[in-house]
Amino acid sequence: MILSTDTTHLVLLALLVTMLIIQAWYWLGYYRRAAFAKPGKAAVQTTLPPLSVVICARNEAENLTKYLPEVLKQNYPSYEVVVVNDCSEDNTFDVLGSLMNQYPHLKVSMIQKDPGFTHTKKLAMLIGIKAAKNDLLVFTDADCKPASPDWLREVAAASAKEKTDIIIGYGAYLSEPGLLNRYIRYETMFTAMQYFGMAMAGKPYMGVGRNLAYRRSFFFEKGGFGPHNHIMSGDDDLFVNRNSTADNCSLMLSHDSFTQSVACRTIIEWVKQKRRHLSASNYYRPADKFRLLLEPFSRITWYGLLTAMLVMLASWPVVLFLALTRLIMRAVILRRAAVTFNERQLWFISLFFDILSPFLTAFLYLTTRRKGKGKETWK
Repeated sequence: MILSTDTTHLVLLALLVTMLIIQAWYWLGYYRRAAFAKPGKAAVQTTLPPLSVVICARNEAENLTKYLPEVLKQNYPSYEVVVVNDCSEDNTFDVLGSLMNQYPHLKVSMIQKDPGFTHTKKLAMLIGIKAAKNDLLVFTDADCKPASPDWLREVAAASAKEKTDIIIGYGAYLSEPGLLNRYIRYETMFTAMQYFGMAMAGKPYMGVGRNLAYRRSFFFEKGGFGPHNHIMSGDDDLFVNRNSTADNCSLMLSHDSFTQSVACRTIIEWVKQKRRHLSASNYYRPADKFRLLLEPFSRITWYGLLTAMLVMLASWPVVLFLALTRLIMRAVILRRAAVTFNERQLWFISLFFDILSPFLTAFLYLTTRRKGKGKETWK
């Protein structure tokens, strides 16, 4: 029988259709926008504003040696790079000293370690912001490198758009062997589909500190990190969440505007990082929290109902049609997103990760809330 007349089966089918409608709202209303965006290369500008790149580093000597020169060699006429050496105990000081001799536009600020005083990354960022001499600030991490020597030109082009206060870019992860690396890159791409797509729909809610920019004057006008100063994470997404509007964000989706970072290499490192990021989401605006919780809830419910109805063979032709509809919608959008975010290798495996990720994220989110604040540090 194509459609069961059993009341329980009909109720389950109605719930399955409802979950599909919610999923379609996200995939077609938000994710499609980011996946099918057509970014162009930054237009040639006659005037390029001076800008300051701010990087916070704690025990990052190896990464600074590898990646900081890529930031210092940008094809940009007037900029400085401010690195805040935050209580490093490795040879970060020596590495930065050597680079300062080669690159006069590199500036270094120091935070000395004090056993009686602990602080979040936000203090290091605040010191870097105050040390910067230019109004346009660009943020990235010590383990990041620009994907192109024209990265800063892309930032300048985005800053020239009318009403722009915040510039949101994509921070990719470097491809390395292993399933964990692929999952991290998939999750990063999927999260970008969310925050770019929602920003395009007039609902910006976050950016990533690996590739973010805003004006120094805007930062102080909005009270800096404000009520989130005490939180270990959230120097990037919470600032954007608190201060972004439908009109004041510019988005960078050209491949030249991307940055690339080193992904966690062990599950323990990744879980710690993931929990830190999830803890910041508790402070998002209520509407943003609702949107971000509804999607994985609907996905988990969808897979649960789908499995139950297929096992029971209840209205299985209809259920199979609904499952294929979602699969095709998801596959088409993910395939295009893999091109937009330059992650073509991830398209096929992302179909599997779509099943795994909501369950894994829900588990980490619930255990993070139960664990509480703890005594974590930003590095």
